[in-house]
Parts: sequence; structure tokens; C-alpha cells
Amino acid sequence: MPDPRFFESLPPRSVQELADLVGGEVLRGGDRMMSGVAPLASADGGSIAFLSDRKLKTALAQTRAGAVFVRPDAVEDAPVDAAVVVTRTPHAAWSRAAEALIRPRAFRVVDPETAAEDGAVDFGPGVVVGEGARIGRGTRIGPNTVIGPGVQIGRDCVIGANVSLVFALIGDQVKLSSGVRIGEAGFGAAVSADGPVDVPQLGRAVLQDRVTIGANSCVDRGAFDDTVVGEGTKIDNLVMIAHNCVVGRNCLMAAFTGISGSVTVGDGAVFGGRAGVGDHITIGEGARIAAGAGILKDVPPGETWSGYPAKPLRESLREAVWLAKQASGKARGKTDG
Repeated sequence: MPDPRFFESLPPRSVQELADLVGGEVLRGGDRMMSGVAPLASADGGSIAFLSDRKLKTALAQTRAGAVFVRPDAVEDAPVDAAVVVTRTPHAAWSRAAEALIRPRAFRVVDPETAAEDGAVDFGPGVVVGEGARIGRGTRIGPNTVIGPGVQIGRDCVIGANVSLVFALIGDQVKLSSGVRIGEAGFGAAVSADGPVDVPQLGRAVLQDRVTIGANSCVDRGAFDDTVVGEGTKIDNLVMIAHNCVVGRNCLMAAFTGISGSVTVGDGAVFGGRAGVGDHITIGEGARIAAGAGILKDVPPGETWSGYPAKPLRESLREAVWLAKQASGKARGKTDG
């Protein structure tokens, strides 16, 4: 279930009620009561899950979800003990059902001093703190920073001006420059007959000890699992880390790096400026991504990749040299003619 420090459960609904809400057809189990939502792999008897990709039909057969939303052609793959709702847009239906069962906690402002450990926190003017937030001693919070409900911040951190922290767990000795955004909703949309539907983002953003993040960078919270930035990682200004990413320890990311959703980055990886990584990709431990590279497939540990689409450095350089020679030869040919 989503972290109760950040999300609250709404009254349970029957499968039939949820089906009526999302425009689905109940095949069986309409009177079963549901209280939450989850992916197929982690759902329990009180949760709704969905299948939108036939590649995951094995996970559907093995799920312990109390109810599943599936397309008509996947009904036979559903577990026999699960309630079944048939819809042509199961992901969008699941997203709408989630909004009826779980919602973010309301932002109720409290006196910042009540969130401080032993009162030993330096708050700048205009700081806003939500109910249930906790801040470790020795931490300094810059002017006009917003700390959402339930957010946990460790000791000896330095948080700049105009930072926002929501749905986030922050370790010790973390440094966040001005304008950093931690824990906002990641980008996710599901197709429906009425147009794209926002997919609920029910995870957290976790920054481990000694992480540094530069001005105006963003780390989105997970869609259901956590987005994690490992100990000692240093991130430049204007960097984007999307939902469900797991970044290892002691990584370096230069400005304008963009990491798409569900990427795994090994310890000690280095990214040059304006590097980009596609979703669901693994960057190996100690890998080096050159400036401007576009990563569209997994990078093995310890390798250096460059170019677009990115390749191992030697291969990328050979192609660049060959292309330059071809272009130069054609240019000379036109001149000689």
C-alpha cells in the first residue's frame, strides 16, 4: 500500500461500484469490496490490479489481487479466485478507480518549529511546513521553501530557497540548491476513449545521505515503487530524473541530463551534459555517458558510450570519422566537377 504518511485511504468500494465508475463490465465478483490499488506483482486480496500488456500475462495468472481490470482477450488468463472487470482500456480504468480509493493527504500547515528535532533547525522567512513533517537537527531551510505533509528530512541538511519537497524521504547531510523540486508527480498517461488519463503516482522520492542536487533540478516520485538517489551522488543544475528510477551511489550528472522513467543506474556512473536516457534501461556500474549522448539500450558496466543513438566510444568515433570522410569526399567531388 502507498505510504500512509503521504496518502490516505478512502472508504472501500465494491467491484461493481468501481466498474460503474470507470465504465467496465463485471464478469464475476461484483460484490467484493476493494480498498486499494497495486501492480499485479504486489497486489493483495483487497487491491485492484490491471493488465494492459499481454507480455505480462504470466504475472496476471500469478497475481493475488482481489480484482483485475483486463481487456476482453485476456479474460481467460485471469486468476479464477479474482473478481474480473472487462474494459478495453484497463490502465485508464485502474487509474480512475485509484482516485476513488486513495488520495494524497491534504496540506494542513503547521508551525515549522513543531516539525524540528529538538527545535534545532534554522528556518528562513516564509517557510511552509505540512502536518506530519519531521526535520532533523542542524538542518537549514531557505526562504519560501515548501515541505509537504509527512516529509522526513535528516540532520545537517542544507535546503535552499524556493525548494519544494513532497512525498519525500531525505537523508542526512543532503544539499538542495534553490528551486529544486523533489517528489512531484511523474509523467504518466493512459489511453481512454475520452482522451489521456493521468496515471496516479503513489510512490515516494528517496534521497539517501550526502546527495547534492543543483538549482532547478527535479526528481519525481515513483508511480508505485520509489524513485531513489543513492548515497553521495552529485547532480548538477537543470537535471531531470523521472519516476521509478533507481540511481546508485556516488554517481555524477552534469547539467541538462535527462533520465526517463524506470531507469536503473549503477554505482559510480558518470553523465556528461545533455545526456539522455530512454525508459526501462540499465546503466552499468562505473559506466560513462558522454555529453549529448542518447542512450536507447542497456550500457554494460565500466564502458564509455557516446553519440546518438549512443554506442561504445570507439565504435561511435569510427562512425564519426567515416561519415566525415564521406562528406568531405562528396564535397571535393562537386568542387572538381
